[in-house]
Amino acid sequence: MAAPKHIQPILERMPQEPGVYQHFDAQGKLLYIGKAKNLKKRASSYFTKNQANGKTRLLVRKIHDIQWIVTASESDALLLENSMIKEHKPIYNIQLKDDKTYPFLVLKKERFPRVFPTRQVRKDGSEYFGPYSHVKGMHAVLDLCKKLYPVRTCSLALTEENINSGKFRVCLEYHVGNCLGPCVGKQTEEAYNESIAAIRHVLRGNLGQVKAALKAAMSAAAEDLRFEEAERLKLKLEAVAKFQAKSTVVHPTISDVEVYGLVSDAKSSFVNFMRIHNGAVVQGQTLEFKRRLDETDAQVLEAAIPQIRDRFNVASRTVLAQVDVSLELLGAECLVPQRGDKKKLLDMSLRNAQFAMRDRHAQLEQVDPDAAKERLMETMMHDLRLKEHPVHMECFDNSNIQGTSPASACVVFRNGKPAKRDYRKFNIRTVEGPDDFASMKEAVYRRYKRLKEEGESLPQMVVIDGGKGQLSHAMEAIDELGLRGEIAFVGIAKRLEELYFPGDSVPIYLDKRSPTLRVVQHMRDEAHRFSLAHHRKRRSKAFLHSALDDIAGVGAKTREALMGHFGDIEGVRAATETQLLGVVSLRVAKAIRAHFHEAKK
Repeated sequence: MAAPKHIQPILERMPQEPGVYQHFDAQGKLLYIGKAKNLKKRASSYFTKNQANGKTRLLVRKIHDIQWIVTASESDALLLENSMIKEHKPIYNIQLKDDKTYPFLVLKKERFPRVFPTRQVRKDGSEYFGPYSHVKGMHAVLDLCKKLYPVRTCSLALTEENINSGKFRVCLEYHVGNCLGPCVGKQTEEAYNESIAAIRHVLRGNLGQVKAALKAAMSAAAEDLRFEEAERLKLKLEAVAKFQAKSTVVHPTISDVEVYGLVSDAKSSFVNFMRIHNGAVVQGQTLEFKRRLDETDAQVLEAAIPQIRDRFNVASRTVLAQVDVSLELLGAECLVPQRGDKKKLLDMSLRNAQFAMRDRHAQLEQVDPDAAKERLMETMMHDLRLKEHPVHMECFDNSNIQGTSPASACVVFRNGKPAKRDYRKFNIRTVEGPDDFASMKEAVYRRYKRLKEEGESLPQMVVIDGGKGQLSHAMEAIDELGLRGEIAFVGIAKRLEELYFPGDSVPIYLDKRSPTLRVVQHMRDEAHRFSLAHHRKRRSKAFLHSALDDIAGVGAKTREALMGHFGDIEGVRAATETQLLGVVSLRVAKAIRAHFHEAKK
């Protein structure tokens, strides 16, 4: 069974990422919501397998469009699927029309707080963490918390009066070490709250502070020769290291919120909209907005958000975005989250906007390849401050190990894609030792000296793999050739993906989701791969070089014959002229004897 013609291009563009997919009919009605570890494979399976289920066969015949939302993990996809099905109730999701809810861990608001699982989220001031897609995983988290920081499990009213009056007695949990006895004053409220603060970090997935505290306590115990306590702390530290934090797609304290993530190319901005209702992502959509001028992200969002709100009929009091947007006229407040669950929701929205932009580019390439190239070239020209489209780009990289066999490579890209037939490699001739700067200068000089002499076209952009040092030496070569101003150069530093332009002391940083940065990184990685492959080949030849290769008249066949007869170089070296005559001619035998005789001097 093959996918219909109108579905096949959609399947080809789908990302191989975890997420939720949505099937729509020809009228735009939502038919089905499903989750997937790999969106592309799962959606394709509807059309590549013979469906035994009659309901599924009917669904497949009705599918006219597929949309998707990318998540960070398969577990997140499961939670998102559950919340979206409850919100939209698609007719083909009847098996999930129950009231099933996923469990949370609650940190109860009370004196000496308890930690326990629940499926009911109440607005009682308590803190809820989750939801957890697997009950076993939730209990593993709870067990870890109690193992690290023993807290009470009883529901006693531990008021100061009750404790001071001696109303309670310790229970079995105290005797087995699972509780430190706050009910009888054996643990102070301050010490108990310190454990609760640490548990809060674990439940939020902030394990760095927990691990640091455990390491410090373990070191202190070891220094004081309290080795049994140090061993217990070590086991706790190992337990934390194995722990995986809970899902963050949904958080019960985030309610009635809109999230907007924006990415742009030279011609359009892609705005992803997500609606959070009762702590769950219930809606997600990415829309494309044409750019008229060089608008900022804030200006694009200020124009896009009212349109999206009208289209989806939403009016939340709180909006999350990556930049501050003035929404006073809409009666909403814009927040720019920097950390925590709201930041993770914004990151998810940005990720979906990025995938939507890639999908749009892939769709353009399917329908109109020339338009897709034009769009990419326009974006790169804008991002890299060029005067013309970078149709022809080149990238240089050096390779050497401890200064041996230094080599350099130049890779060529045309219209943003590798042109492997035009790749060039260089054996560095004038540089002694591991000098990357001088090697870069030689390779750049030789490359463009030759292009200039042969009258070949020069690239619009050259990328140098390295920081300001490599870039400045490359520009020295360009100055010597008199080509300054005819080719644009930029250096990319690996550590922070900084882009340096000649003469600029401060680098620029492209958006990590930018198609321009993606092409530059691809060039850098391809140059590194090609340069390393060339360098390895050179080293292999150097290691295989034989003393016989330096003797006139000894070729590959003669060398093999000599090695086969005498076993190794030492055997050839010790052989007399008469013995050599059994394998080679008199002239070659004399040359071999003369070579080794000179070598002894």
